[in-house]
Amino acid sequence: MTIQIIGFAKSAYTLKVTAVLKELGIPYEVTQPAKFEDIKTPEYLATKHPFGKIPVLIDDGFRLYESRAITRYLINKYQGTKNSTVLIPSDVQKAALVEQFISVETSYYDGPVSKLVAQEVFTKLRGGSPDPEIVKEAREEINKVLDVYEKILEGKDYLTGEFSLADVLHCPYTHYSVATGHDDLWNDPKRPNVARWWKNISERESWKKIVDELKQ
Repeated sequence: MTIQIIGFAKSAYTLKVTAVLKELGIPYEVTQPAKFEDIKTPEYLATKHPFGKIPVLIDDGFRLYESRAITRYLINKYQGTKNSTVLIPSDVQKAALVEQFISVETSYYDGPVSKLVAQEVFTKLRGGSPDPEIVKEAREEINKVLDVYEKILEGKDYLTGEFSLADVLHCPYTHYSVATGHDDLWNDPKRPNVARWWKNISERESWKKIVDELKQ
């Protein structure tokens, strides 16, 4: 039975999940709600996600919501079944480092980058215009975060040293930020480690397939 992902295909949180599925080589299908209001209906709240969010995973009758939980589940169940890609190592200490950087992404990276993307992508999709003050504020916050990442990535191609789920989870919002004209933040000559890291993860074949699908 093909894995079903309920969500908007271009949502950054849906993309976190589909990027992992692509990395693991697992087939899936995305079922999109007809409109945003559909994820707020009593039926959706009762049977899909009680907070009216996306994505939701349906895997052979098993339902799971929250993107990071979904990605961990997929790795725990399917890693190694279709290819040799390792997103969470079996070594306890290496796995702990992956979890550490997932927490870093959740706590320090996701907020300011999602704030920028909300203005540059989703405000425009709703027919509005970005608020220049919010964009400026988000850029300032991202600069501070990336200064720390520059130190974290010293001598490393990836956050833990090896490509992992922690890197994958950074891709969607970073892609949207770069695609909307803020690539200077990730390609600042003062932050060569960040630039190398973003190049490494954004040029993986699985992510390039995701980007190609976004253009359709």
